[in-house]
Amino acid sequence: MEIPLLRYHSVSLDQLSNTRRKSLLHFKHKSLLFSGYCFSFSKRKWRNPFDRIRCCSLEQGLQPPWGLKPKPKPSKMDVVERKGAVFEEPQMRKQPSSGICSQIEKLVFNKRYREALELFEILEFEGGFELESSTYDALISACIGLNSIRGVKRVSSFMSSNGFELDLYMRNRVLLMHVKCGMMTDAYRLFVDMPEKNLVSWNTIIGGLVDSGNYDEAFQLFFITWEESSDGGSRIFSTMIRASAGQGLIFAGRQFHTCALKMGVADDIFVTCALIDMYSKCGSIEDAQCVFDEMPEKTTVGWNSIIAGYALHGYSEEALRMFYEMRDSGVEMDHFTFSMVIRICTRLASLEHAKQAHASLVRHGFGLDIVANTALVDFYSKWGRMEDARHVFDKMPQKNVISWNALIAGYGNHGHGEEAIEMFEQMLREKMRPNHITFLAILSACSYSGLSERGWEYFKSMSRDHKIKPRAMHYACMIELLGQEGLLDEAFALIRSAPFKPTANMWAALLTACRVHENLELGKFAAEKLYGMEPEKLNNYIVLLNIYNSSGNLKEAAAVVQTLRRKGLRMLPACSWIEVKKQPYIFHSGDKSHAQTKEIYQKVDSLMLEISKHGYVPERKYLLPDVDEQEKRVLLYHSEKLAIAFGLINTPGWTPLQIVQSHRICGDCHSAIKLIAMVTGREIVVRDASRFHHFRDGSCSCGDYW
Repeated sequence: MEIPLLRYHSVSLDQLSNTRRKSLLHFKHKSLLFSGYCFSFSKRKWRNPFDRIRCCSLEQGLQPPWGLKPKPKPSKMDVVERKGAVFEEPQMRKQPSSGICSQIEKLVFNKRYREALELFEILEFEGGFELESSTYDALISACIGLNSIRGVKRVSSFMSSNGFELDLYMRNRVLLMHVKCGMMTDAYRLFVDMPEKNLVSWNTIIGGLVDSGNYDEAFQLFFITWEESSDGGSRIFSTMIRASAGQGLIFAGRQFHTCALKMGVADDIFVTCALIDMYSKCGSIEDAQCVFDEMPEKTTVGWNSIIAGYALHGYSEEALRMFYEMRDSGVEMDHFTFSMVIRICTRLASLEHAKQAHASLVRHGFGLDIVANTALVDFYSKWGRMEDARHVFDKMPQKNVISWNALIAGYGNHGHGEEAIEMFEQMLREKMRPNHITFLAILSACSYSGLSERGWEYFKSMSRDHKIKPRAMHYACMIELLGQEGLLDEAFALIRSAPFKPTANMWAALLTACRVHENLELGKFAAEKLYGMEPEKLNNYIVLLNIYNSSGNLKEAAAVVQTLRRKGLRMLPACSWIEVKKQPYIFHSGDKSHAQTKEIYQKVDSLMLEISKHGYVPERKYLLPDVDEQEKRVLLYHSEKLAIAFGLINTPGWTPLQIVQSHRICGDCHSAIKLIAMVTGREIVVRDASRFHHFRDGSCSCGDYW
C-alpha cells in the first residue's frame, strides 16, 4: 500500500511558493510514496498547530478523523469574560468527607476498581462536591482498569457539573481514559479542544489511533507533530513503527528505524520490540532477528516478539528452539510465552513439548491463566486427548468464548458430535454468547457425526435467535452435511441459492461429496469452478486431472498436464511425520533412507498380513484427491504406513500415535489404518490436509467421509 505524501503533509499551501504549491498539487494526483518524505531534525519550539490543521483541511481537502474540525484557541478577551462570568455567579461547593476520597484512592491503589466506583456513587448521589485532583486521578485509573465506558461517562459528567478546573496533567489523564476505553471519537474531540498540548498529549492520541486501527489518521497527526518539533522521543517512534506494521509498510518502518537510530533511541526496549514485530509482520524475519541480536538487554517482550515472528511465518522448529534459548537465558517467561509455545506444539503435533510447556505453565504460576489454558484446551482437543482437554477446561476459573469454541471443535473433530452438542447447550445455559466461530464448530460437529436434523436446526437459529448472519464457511458445513447423506442435488442447489458468490470452500465441499459418491459429472463441474477461482493452487489441478482420468476424458486430462508443465507447477512428494521422544521423523512413500528401514518394512509387511485376515484388500483403483501416479506404484509403503510402523516399533504399547501428513489420506491407507488400530489396540490420530482422523477399535471419527 502506498501513502501519498500530500495526504500527511502539514504545511498549508498558502505558505508555499507558487512553484512548490504546483509541485505538491501534482504529487497529490501522482500519489508520491512515503519514502519521498524528508524528515527534518531541526529543533523548533512547540507551537499550537491547529491553525495549520484547519488550513490543511480546507485547502488540501483533508479532514481530521471522524470529520471533527479543530476549534480556534480562545482569545484573551474571551477568557477574561468567562472568568468574570464565573466570578459574578459563584456557586457554593461542599467539601466531601476526606474519608470517602481517601478510601477511593486506597481502593484504586489496591486495584479494587469496581469497589472504588461503587463508593463514588455516594458522591454522585449527594452532588455538589468539590474533589481534589488526586481523587479524580484515582477514578480515572479505575475506569481504565475496568475498561468501563459507563465509568468514563460518570466521571466526566461529575467533573463537568462540578466545574472542576483541569490543568494540563489532568487533561492528559482524561484524554488517556477515553483512549484506553476505546472512545476515540470523544478522545479526538477532547484533544482538539485542549488549549495547551505537550508531547504526552500527542503521544496519547496517536497511540490511541494506532491501537484502534486508524493508521492513516495516526500518520497524519504524526507529521503535524514532527513539523512542530522533531524531538519526538522513543514512544512516538515505537507507536509509528506499530502503525507501519499494521499497514504492512516495511519501507515506512525502515524510515522510522533510521530516524530512531539518528535520534539515539533505537536501543529503547519499546522501539526494539516494535521493530521486531514490524519486520516479522512485514515478512522480513531476517531483519527481525538482526534487531533482536543487537538488543543490549533481551527482555521477556523481546523474546516473545521474535518467537511470535518465527511462528507467524511457519518456522515452528526455529520458534521452539528460540523458546528453549529463552528458558536457558534465565529471562522470566509470562503467560503469552507459554500460550505461544503451546500453539507451536499444536502445529508440530509435539505432545512431549506441550506437556513440558503445561508443566512449566503451572510451575511459573500461570496455571489458571485464561489465554494459556485455552491454548492447552485447543492442543489437547486437536490431538484427540479429549479427557485432558476437558480436565483443563473444567479447572479454568474463567472461560471466554474462545475456550468454549476450542472444546466444542475438539469434540466435533474427533466424531463426538453428541458431546459437542452437549457443550454448546451448556454454553447457552451459562449465558455465554456464541459467535460465528462457535457455529462453525457446532455445524462441523453435526456434519462429521451425521447429525443432520440438529445441524439444520442450529443453522436456522443463527440468524433467527442469535442475529448472526451465516457466512460461506457455515454454508460449506451444510453442503458437507448434505453430501454425507448423498443429497448432491440438494447440496448443489444450496450453493446456487446462497446470498453471496460461492466460495472455493463451498465448491470443495461439493467436490468431496462427488468424489465419495462417485458422481463424476458434477464433480468435474465443481473442480472446474475451483480451477477458475484458484488457478495457481496445485491441488485443484490434481483434483481435476484425477476426475478427468476417472471419467475417461483423456484429452482434457492431457490439457491439464500441459497447463501444469507450462506454469512450472509440480507435485512435491507426499510425506508424513511422527514425533518420538521429542524428535520428529519424516517419511516419504517408498522411503528407504531411515536407519531402521529393514525393521520398518518388516513391520509394515507383518501388519498387512495381519489385517488381511480381517478382510483388508489393497485398493488398486481409487480417486485420489491430491496424490500423483508415482504414489500409486508404492501403495503398500505409503508414507503414513511407514510412519505408523516406526511409531509402533519405538513407542510403548499404551501411548497413542500422532501422525501429520502433507496430503489428504488415500482410501487404501484409511481402510488399512482402521484395521491396524484394531489389531494393535492402539489409538492413531492422523492430521491430513483435510481434517483430523481419530482411529480406534476399527473405526474412524470421520465416518469414512473426508
